[in-house]
Amino acid sequence: MPSNPHRPADFAARLRARRRLVGYWIACDNPVGTERIARLGYDYIGVDGQHGVIHQPGWQTAMLAVDAGGRSAGLIRVPAPDPVAIGTALDTGAHGVVVPMVETARQALDAVRACRHWPAGTRSLAGPVRAELRLGSAPAEIDGRVACIVMIETAAALDELEAICETPGLDAVYIGPADLSIALGASHFGDPAVAGALEDALKAVTDAAERAGIACGIHCLDGAGAARRLDEGFTFATVSSDITHLQQAAAEHLAAAGGPDTA
Repeated sequence: MPSNPHRPADFAARLRARRRLVGYWIACDNPVGTERIARLGYDYIGVDGQHGVIHQPGWQTAMLAVDAGGRSAGLIRVPAPDPVAIGTALDTGAHGVVVPMVETARQALDAVRACRHWPAGTRSLAGPVRAELRLGSAPAEIDGRVACIVMIETAAALDELEAICETPGLDAVYIGPADLSIALGASHFGDPAVAGALEDALKAVTDAAERAGIACGIHCLDGAGAARRLDEGFTFATVSSDITHLQQAAAEHLAAAGGPDTA
């Protein structure tokens, strides 16, 4: 079994240092499966609170499952750039949030402030809940271990790219390639008509993030794709998802067994 030599508590520091990180995506509300994946050695496990079926009551259970292995940092993608959702996610003990549909530097700053305690932000000190157990009790200590990652996935975000990346306190930007493709005029994700425009946009994002000195990540379809994107200038990459791999594995085994009986 691969081993992750780093502690989950070091995740935010390694992200800010623009270290090469590889993560995995959880879309299923299945803490037993999440715990097994979190033991494999990924640097982080992203839990989808936006598009998956894991709603707010399941966020804490998912973080418990991730933490059980002691190898990966747990992240939660919140449903929207909403300070209340961000605070709730972080109170579960998550080591960071992924904030979708950020289109302006003002929204990015609001997300950053929701991740930080006074005087740097607006987050309420949680007290004796999971965040204290995992991240400490002093506000500065907690803030140092929590990453704020905002998504670049719309045309408006591309227009504000430089200003978003230069947001004080922002740790990283993250590409949602499906939504970004649609924003560029694709009829579906993978539409070859926008392949060139998408690659140009990805290069613009990695360049802007590098100039700002922040990390830059992307969601990938598989491990080989993640390796390629990391070689192209992304500093972290997420591999597919549990629900995708579940379907792929089941289909492969069905085919190997002779396929469905259509007689």
